[in-house]
Amino acid sequence: MPATTALDPLFTALDTEAFTDRHLANLAAGTLAAVRVPGFLDTHTCQAALKALDRLPTADYDPQRVPTRIVRFGPALNGYRDKEGRLGADRYWLAAEAARAAWHRAGLRPDPVAVAMARLGSAWGAAVVPTTIGGRAVFGGTLREINAGALVHYDDINREFPAGVFDQDVVAQLAFNVWVAVPEMGGATTVWRHRWEPADEQHREAYGYRTAAVGGCQQVRVIPRLGDGLLFNPVNFHAVEPAPGGRRIAFAFFLGPTTTGQLIAWS
Repeated sequence: MPATTALDPLFTALDTEAFTDRHLANLAAGTLAAVRVPGFLDTHTCQAALKALDRLPTADYDPQRVPTRIVRFGPALNGYRDKEGRLGADRYWLAAEAARAAWHRAGLRPDPVAVAMARLGSAWGAAVVPTTIGGRAVFGGTLREINAGALVHYDDINREFPAGVFDQDVVAQLAFNVWVAVPEMGGATTVWRHRWEPADEQHREAYGYRTAAVGGCQQVRVIPRLGDGLLFNPVNFHAVEPAPGGRRIAFAFFLGPTTTGQLIAWS
Protein backbone atom coordinates (compact mmCIF):
# COMPACT_ATOMS: atom_id res chain seq x y z
CA MET A 1 0.00 0.00 0.00
CA PRO A 2 1.49 3.42 -0.88
CA ALA A 3 2.38 5.73 1.99
CA THR A 4 -0.01 8.51 2.81
CA THR A 5 1.12 11.77 1.18
CA ALA A 6 -1.66 14.03 2.43
CA LEU A 7 -3.73 13.95 5.60
CA ASP A 8 -7.49 14.28 5.76
CA PRO A 9 -8.05 17.30 8.04
CA LEU A 10 -11.47 15.94 9.04
CA PHE A 11 -10.17 12.59 10.29
CA THR A 12 -9.56 13.65 13.87
CA ALA A 13 -10.41 12.56 17.41
CA LEU A 14 -12.56 15.13 19.18
CA ASP A 15 -12.99 15.64 22.93
CA THR A 16 -16.31 17.20 23.89
CA GLU A 17 -18.58 17.69 26.90
CA ALA A 18 -21.46 15.67 25.43
CA PHE A 19 -22.35 13.69 22.32
CA THR A 20 -24.59 15.44 19.78
CA ASP A 21 -26.55 14.37 16.72
CA ARG A 22 -23.95 16.13 14.60
CA HIS A 23 -21.19 13.94 16.07
CA LEU A 24 -23.15 10.80 15.23
CA ALA A 25 -23.88 12.04 11.72
CA ASN A 26 -20.24 12.97 11.06
CA LEU A 27 -19.00 9.61 12.32
CA ALA A 28 -21.52 7.83 10.11
CA ALA A 29 -20.47 9.94 7.12
CA GLY A 30 -16.77 9.35 7.73
CA THR A 31 -15.93 13.02 8.30
CA LEU A 32 -14.77 12.41 11.88
CA ALA A 33 -12.60 9.63 13.31
CA ALA A 34 -13.71 9.46 16.94
CA VAL A 35 -15.51 11.43 19.62
CA ARG A 36 -14.67 11.12 23.31
CA VAL A 37 -16.60 12.48 26.28
CA PRO A 38 -14.23 12.60 29.27
CA GLY A 39 -15.92 11.59 32.50
CA PHE A 40 -19.00 10.22 30.71
CA LEU A 41 -19.52 8.06 33.80
CA ASP A 42 -18.56 9.36 37.23
CA THR A 43 -16.17 7.48 39.51
CA HIS A 44 -18.97 6.14 41.73
CA THR A 45 -20.76 4.58 38.74
CA CYS A 46 -17.51 3.04 37.49
CA GLN A 47 -16.75 1.57 40.92
CA ALA A 48 -20.28 0.18 41.27
CA ALA A 49 -20.05 -1.42 37.82
CA LEU A 50 -16.66 -2.93 38.63
CA LYS A 51 -17.99 -4.51 41.83
CA ALA A 52 -20.88 -6.04 39.90
CA LEU A 53 -18.58 -7.69 37.37
CA ASP A 54 -17.92 -10.64 39.68
CA ARG A 55 -21.62 -11.43 39.43
CA LEU A 56 -21.47 -11.71 35.62
CA PRO A 57 -20.46 -15.06 34.04
CA THR A 58 -17.46 -14.04 31.96
CA ALA A 59 -15.44 -16.34 29.70
CA ASP A 60 -12.41 -16.26 27.42
CA TYR A 61 -12.61 -16.40 23.66
CA ASP A 62 -11.49 -19.59 21.95
CA PRO A 63 -7.66 -19.25 21.74
CA GLN A 64 -7.73 -20.91 18.32
CA ARG A 65 -9.70 -17.93 17.01
CA VAL A 66 -8.48 -15.15 19.32
CA PRO A 67 -4.76 -15.61 20.10
CA THR A 68 -4.59 -12.82 22.69
CA ARG A 69 -6.66 -13.37 25.84
CA ILE A 70 -9.87 -11.33 25.93
CA VAL A 71 -12.38 -11.83 28.74
CA ARG A 72 -15.97 -11.28 27.64
CA PHE A 73 -19.57 -11.22 28.72
CA GLY A 74 -22.50 -11.07 26.32
CA PRO A 75 -22.99 -12.60 22.88
CA ALA A 76 -21.85 -10.74 19.78
CA LEU A 77 -23.79 -11.48 16.60
CA ASN A 78 -20.69 -12.06 14.51
CA GLY A 79 -19.73 -14.89 16.84
CA TYR A 80 -22.81 -16.81 15.67
CA ARG A 81 -22.33 -16.36 11.94
CA ASP A 82 -21.87 -19.40 9.72
CA LYS A 83 -19.60 -19.67 6.69
CA GLU A 84 -22.40 -18.51 4.40
CA GLY A 85 -22.87 -15.28 6.36
CA ARG A 86 -26.08 -16.35 8.08
CA LEU A 87 -26.97 -16.22 11.76
CA GLY A 88 -27.00 -19.46 13.73
CA ALA A 89 -30.25 -18.37 15.31
CA ASP A 90 -30.83 -21.26 17.71
CA ARG A 91 -27.42 -20.87 19.35
CA TYR A 92 -27.63 -17.09 19.38
CA TRP A 93 -31.04 -16.83 21.06
CA LEU A 94 -30.04 -19.31 23.77
CA ALA A 95 -26.95 -17.23 24.53
CA ALA A 96 -28.88 -13.95 24.36
CA GLU A 97 -31.55 -15.08 26.82
CA ALA A 98 -28.93 -16.46 29.21
CA ALA A 99 -27.00 -13.18 29.06
CA ARG A 100 -30.14 -11.14 29.62
CA ALA A 101 -31.00 -13.19 32.72
CA ALA A 102 -27.45 -12.94 34.07
CA TRP A 103 -27.42 -9.17 33.54
CA HIS A 104 -30.66 -8.87 35.49
CA ARG A 105 -29.31 -11.02 38.34
CA ALA A 106 -26.09 -8.98 38.53
CA GLY A 107 -28.16 -5.90 39.40
CA LEU A 108 -25.91 -3.22 37.95
CA ARG A 109 -27.14 0.01 39.55
CA PRO A 110 -26.71 2.37 37.87
CA ASP A 111 -26.61 0.37 34.66
CA PRO A 112 -23.80 1.84 32.50
CA VAL A 113 -25.32 0.56 29.25
CA ALA A 114 -28.76 2.00 30.06
CA VAL A 115 -27.16 5.33 31.00
CA ALA A 116 -25.20 5.42 27.74
CA MET A 117 -28.18 4.54 25.55
CA ALA A 118 -30.35 7.16 27.27
CA ARG A 119 -27.77 9.90 26.66
CA LEU A 120 -27.16 8.88 23.07
CA GLY A 121 -30.91 8.85 22.48
CA SER A 122 -31.14 12.38 23.86
CA ALA A 123 -28.37 13.43 21.50
CA TRP A 124 -30.12 11.83 18.53
CA GLY A 125 -33.52 13.23 19.43
CA ALA A 126 -35.24 9.84 19.76
CA ALA A 127 -34.72 6.84 22.02
CA VAL A 128 -32.13 4.24 21.09
CA VAL A 129 -33.97 0.93 20.67
CA PRO A 130 -32.64 -2.63 20.40
CA THR A 131 -32.58 -3.93 16.87
CA THR A 132 -34.82 -6.91 16.18
CA ILE A 133 -34.51 -10.16 14.27
CA GLY A 134 -37.81 -11.75 13.40
CA GLY A 135 -39.49 -9.40 15.84
CA ARG A 136 -37.25 -10.40 18.76
CA ALA A 137 -34.99 -7.83 20.42
CA VAL A 138 -31.31 -8.73 20.30
CA PHE A 139 -29.04 -8.56 23.33
CA GLY A 140 -27.10 -5.31 23.51
CA GLY A 141 -24.33 -4.32 25.90
CA THR A 142 -21.25 -6.49 26.12
CA LEU A 143 -18.34 -6.32 28.51
CA ARG A 144 -14.77 -6.81 27.36
CA GLU A 145 -11.56 -6.97 29.39
CA ILE A 146 -8.73 -6.49 26.91
CA ASN A 147 -5.39 -6.46 28.69
CA ALA A 148 -3.23 -8.23 26.10
CA GLY A 149 -4.43 -6.10 23.19
CA ALA A 150 -6.63 -6.79 20.18
CA LEU A 151 -5.55 -7.31 16.59
CA VAL A 152 -6.19 -4.84 13.81
CA HIS A 153 -9.72 -5.58 12.61
CA TYR A 154 -12.98 -3.99 11.52
CA ASP A 155 -16.67 -4.47 12.35
CA ASP A 156 -19.29 -4.09 9.62
CA ILE A 157 -22.67 -5.75 10.11
CA ASN A 158 -23.61 -5.18 6.46
CA ARG A 159 -20.51 -7.02 5.24
CA GLU A 160 -20.63 -9.72 7.92
CA PHE A 161 -24.24 -10.55 6.99
CA PRO A 162 -24.47 -9.51 3.32
CA ALA A 163 -28.01 -10.86 2.91
CA GLY A 164 -29.12 -8.88 5.96
CA VAL A 165 -29.85 -10.03 9.49
CA PHE A 166 -31.98 -7.31 11.13
CA ASP A 167 -35.60 -6.40 10.57
CA GLN A 168 -34.29 -2.85 10.08
CA ASP A 169 -31.93 -1.63 7.34
CA VAL A 170 -28.79 -0.08 8.84
CA VAL A 171 -27.02 2.59 6.80
CA ALA A 172 -23.96 3.03 9.06
CA GLN A 173 -22.39 1.42 12.10
CA LEU A 174 -20.90 3.10 15.16
CA ALA A 175 -19.15 1.59 18.17
CA PHE A 176 -19.54 2.85 21.73
CA ASN A 177 -17.19 2.06 24.61
CA VAL A 178 -17.10 3.31 28.19
CA TRP A 179 -14.23 2.33 30.47
CA VAL A 180 -14.88 1.33 34.08
CA ALA A 181 -11.29 0.23 34.72
CA VAL A 182 -8.16 1.53 33.01
CA PRO A 183 -4.49 0.58 33.17
CA GLU A 184 -1.74 2.89 34.36
CA MET A 185 -0.15 2.55 30.94
CA GLY A 186 -1.05 1.13 27.54
CA GLY A 187 -4.45 0.02 26.28
CA ALA A 188 -4.93 2.79 23.72
CA THR A 189 -7.43 2.40 20.88
CA THR A 190 -6.10 3.25 17.42
CA VAL A 191 -8.42 3.93 14.49
CA TRP A 192 -7.02 4.07 10.96
CA ARG A 193 -8.46 5.88 7.96
CA HIS A 194 -8.78 2.62 6.08
CA ARG A 195 -11.73 0.38 5.24
CA TRP A 196 -11.57 -3.19 4.05
CA GLU A 197 -10.57 -3.90 0.49
CA PRO A 198 -9.84 -7.27 -1.14
CA ALA A 199 -6.07 -6.74 -1.09
CA ASP A 200 -6.18 -6.74 2.72
CA GLU A 201 -6.77 -10.50 2.74
CA GLN A 202 -3.08 -11.10 2.07
CA HIS A 203 -2.49 -9.73 5.59
CA ARG A 204 -5.03 -11.98 7.37
CA GLU A 205 -4.17 -13.10 10.92
CA ALA A 206 -6.70 -15.08 13.00
CA TYR A 207 -9.80 -12.85 13.35
CA GLY A 208 -7.94 -9.75 12.18
CA TYR A 209 -5.02 -8.48 10.13
CA ARG A 210 -1.32 -7.85 10.45
CA THR A 211 -0.30 -4.22 10.82
CA ALA A 212 0.96 -4.19 7.21
CA ALA A 213 -2.70 -3.79 6.19
CA VAL A 214 -2.70 -0.26 7.61
CA GLY A 215 0.88 0.71 6.86
CA GLY A 216 1.05 4.35 5.84
CA CYS A 217 -2.60 5.02 6.70
CA GLN A 218 -3.63 8.07 8.70
CA GLN A 219 -4.57 7.21 12.27
CA VAL A 220 -5.85 8.58 15.55
CA ARG A 221 -4.96 7.15 18.95
CA VAL A 222 -7.19 7.44 22.03
CA ILE A 223 -5.79 6.63 25.49
CA PRO A 224 -8.46 5.20 27.84
CA ARG A 225 -9.26 7.11 30.99
CA LEU A 226 -11.64 6.09 33.73
CA GLY A 227 -15.26 6.88 32.89
CA ASP A 228 -14.55 8.15 29.38
CA GLY A 229 -17.10 7.39 26.67
CA LEU A 230 -15.86 6.84 23.12
CA LEU A 231 -17.72 6.72 19.82
CA PHE A 232 -16.06 5.80 16.53
CA ASN A 233 -16.91 4.20 13.21
CA PRO A 234 -15.69 0.55 13.47
CA VAL A 235 -15.87 0.02 9.71
CA ASN A 236 -12.48 1.74 9.84
CA PHE A 237 -9.72 -0.66 10.82
CA HIS A 238 -8.95 -0.38 14.53
CA ALA A 239 -6.95 -2.13 17.26
CA VAL A 240 -6.23 -2.10 20.99
CA GLU A 241 -2.70 -1.88 22.36
CA PRO A 242 -1.59 -4.21 25.17
CA ALA A 243 -2.09 -2.82 28.68
CA PRO A 244 0.77 -4.04 30.89
CA GLY A 245 -0.12 -1.46 33.54
CA GLY A 246 -3.38 -3.01 34.79
CA ARG A 247 -6.93 -3.98 33.84
CA ARG A 248 -8.71 -2.43 30.86
CA ILE A 249 -12.46 -3.07 31.14
CA ALA A 250 -15.17 -1.50 29.00
CA PHE A 251 -18.88 -1.87 28.42
CA ALA A 252 -19.60 -1.69 24.71
CA PHE A 253 -22.25 -1.94 22.03
CA PHE A 254 -22.85 -1.04 18.41
CA LEU A 255 -25.45 1.37 17.18
CA GLY A 256 -26.51 2.78 13.85
CA PRO A 257 -29.07 4.91 12.05
CA THR A 258 -31.60 3.11 9.87
CA THR A 259 -33.24 4.07 6.60
CA THR A 260 -36.24 5.30 8.62
CA GLY A 261 -34.17 7.50 10.94
CA GLN A 262 -34.21 5.23 14.00
CA LEU A 263 -31.08 4.74 16.07
CA ILE A 264 -30.80 1.06 16.90
CA ALA A 265 -28.35 -0.86 19.08
CA TRP A 266 -26.85 -4.36 19.12
CA SER A 267 -23.73 -6.25 20.08
